Amino acid sequence: MLERLLADAVVVLHLAFVAFALAGGLLVLRWRWVALLHLPALAWAAFVEFTGRICPLTPLENALRAAAGTAAYQGGFVEHYLLPVLYPAELTREVQLLLGAGLLAFNVAVYAAVAWQPRRRRLD
Repeated sequence: MLERLLADAVVVLHLAFVAFALAGGLLVLRWRWVALLHLPALAWAAFVEFTGRICPLTPLENALRAAAGTAAYQGGFVEHYLLPVLYPAELTREVQLLLGAGLLAFNVAVYAAVAWQPRRRRLD
């Protein structure tokens, strides 16, 4: 029971990480210090997408599910949880490269907006 709860917690953490890597740059528009957290997350997510690797959270979740006596899955987090929602076909290398390019393009646009945004003065 505990292993299944931990596996579910890993899924929630993984989904939160993916969302932060994708859209965390939007938080930088409000709080510039978030870039210190977001840029490494973005770099890791892009690395995983462009190299075709599997995030270490996926094997951790699978190990917890196996320990709980439930079925693990093959492939990565994006392929298992997100692509069935976004795309009906299997994750191909080409789709993975497009996802990585989209991730970077969106965040380049967000950081360009951050760079061109006038600095606000603190009113104390």
